[in-house]
Amino acid sequence: MARNVPTELLRSFVAIVEAGSMAQATETIFLTQSALSLQMKRLEDVLQQKLFRRDGRRLLLSAAGEELVAYARQLLALNDRIVQSLGQDQDHDPITVGMVQDFADTILPDVLGRFRLEHPRARLIVRVGGSAELLEMFDRARLDLVLCLGQHGDRPDATWKTVGADRMVWLGDPANTERSELPLVLLEPPCRFRDAALRVLAQERRDYRIVLETPNLPAMRAGVRGGLGVSCRTRRFAMAEGLPIIAQDALPEVPEIETILVRRNGLPDIAQDLGDLLAQAAEGH
Repeated sequence: MARNVPTELLRSFVAIVEAGSMAQATETIFLTQSALSLQMKRLEDVLQQKLFRRDGRRLLLSAAGEELVAYARQLLALNDRIVQSLGQDQDHDPITVGMVQDFADTILPDVLGRFRLEHPRARLIVRVGGSAELLEMFDRARLDLVLCLGQHGDRPDATWKTVGADRMVWLGDPANTERSELPLVLLEPPCRFRDAALRVLAQERRDYRIVLETPNLPAMRAGVRGGLGVSCRTRRFAMAEGLPIIAQDALPEVPEIETILVRRNGLPDIAQDLGDLLAQAAEGH
């Protein structure tokens, strides 16, 4: 009986060859090193051949592995042409996705890379904005999926799920915390980070002055980076942007904020797949 070689195993095999190691391949194939190792063991079982050999710490291709590389690339190229020409994705309307900047700058590139491998002909429309703005677009049926921050209540014909949480942190030049009036760089309302920052400062009776207010996240980021004042955002955002995080004991503690994925009911499977990838990526951060 003829044996079939799963294309996902060949794709991982080629990724390892091109990256030079399993550890490096994890950055392109989006699987853990242990998962890749199990896939290669399965591929060797299917082919009844050893594909790799050890040379000290280096992992090298065996003679059978060298022969397989060319065949694998040809088969994957043919597979991708078939999917692009005849795949079901071509008949779908664009998937409309909204997310806050925190995720656009961090998890979105990897999610899009993984999604493209599964649905190479899919069309996407991505909107980046504040949570309230995105949910308003969702309510007007202009978005299928929204990845936002903070719970905003149930929505008709939709389901939502908490897929992660992140600690709010204070950002900016620590020297600003020593001023008698704390200079603040904030987004215009509605903004949960603004509300949290002003609430904890009021509770601690800490004097403050808003020195920059903007509806634009890049402008807020510029104000913080320029040393104009301090702001409040997620740790994820701070690390992605390379912004200094102020020590916890320097200012009143700000709370955690939840990550919420909102999905419109009745979405096609391709959109559900994208939602699942977003949820997995948010859970992992």
